[in-house]
Amino acid sequence: METQENKSALSEINGINQPDSVSRVVANNILQFRRKQPSAKELILAIANGDKIALSRAITLIESTNISHLEKANEVIQGCLPYANKSVRMGITGVPGVGKSTFIEAFGKHLTSLGKKVAVLAVDPSSSISHGSILGDKTRMEELVKDENAFIRPSASGDSLGGVARKTREAIILCEACGFDTIIIETVGVGQSETAVHSMVDFFLLLKIAGAGDELQGIKRGIMEMADTIVINKADGDNIAKAKLAKSEFNRALHLFPAKKSGWIPKVTTCSAVYGDGIDAVWKIISDYFEMVKESSYFQAKRQDQNQFWMMETINEQLKSNFYNHPEIVSLLESNKKAVQNNEVSPFAAAQILLETFFKK
Repeated sequence: METQENKSALSEINGINQPDSVSRVVANNILQFRRKQPSAKELILAIANGDKIALSRAITLIESTNISHLEKANEVIQGCLPYANKSVRMGITGVPGVGKSTFIEAFGKHLTSLGKKVAVLAVDPSSSISHGSILGDKTRMEELVKDENAFIRPSASGDSLGGVARKTREAIILCEACGFDTIIIETVGVGQSETAVHSMVDFFLLLKIAGAGDELQGIKRGIMEMADTIVINKADGDNIAKAKLAKSEFNRALHLFPAKKSGWIPKVTTCSAVYGDGIDAVWKIISDYFEMVKESSYFQAKRQDQNQFWMMETINEQLKSNFYNHPEIVSLLESNKKAVQNNEVSPFAAAQILLETFFKK
């Protein structure tokens, strides 16, 4: 008789290897396709023909921090300019939890039902520790993302201030060139200065909720002064009475602020994004605003001022990028950092040395 080998009860018997979950042939074909980068002219032509894939690739290109991509990105933006500036641009902000994504989905669906083409540039906050972002706006707008007349692009805020991504302004131009007539920018809503988004949109909408102490913010300046309309969201169920009360309080608070250059008197309304109640009233207010500012020529004047502002911002950004990517600065920066840490030189003197080195190149 054969003797049976002593084996542990925890030992495993070799089983059958599972097949690959992804076809290697298909995966290889996709990789080859992705490696083939379209030229700037090909991207411009595809965007002008309404190609959303080309639009996504172009936005990725302009958001790249790789210096080698800068020239191609500028060529794409320049080529798209003749097709741009044919939309209305709206900024939507509010504190986290106010229901921005739910509101934008309901609002976007309402606009597409009217025959509008809607592009949503959603900005997700980046972690100051890991520098990562969830970029989950498409999952929160699962109905709108399936709409043929809608385009949703989440971007990380990175180290940009004001609640927008570094290249949101350029992304607006590309979306307009792709045929989208309504551009919505959703900010991160961190409660900080929203000046950046206000300086790139035609209409600024502030979302609020009742019963959360938000009513007291009505007497504060800053973001309230920038708002063209205030929408009290989540006005449903037991919260309807609170929303109506908040509406009255915000209306009284708005009278404390100076008149707007446009001559527009900000409106306050309520809605329930979950149930779709009041969404049409919000669009009616926005439509009235655009009708008024276009008749008074304020719309075009504001666009011209914004273009000048973003020219100066681009100069500042490019100078900063050139500074940190300059070969001599790269080598000098680390040594000066250590010197500052060791109190061998003051931060101001170190900065002056680096700046003088940069401008002497």
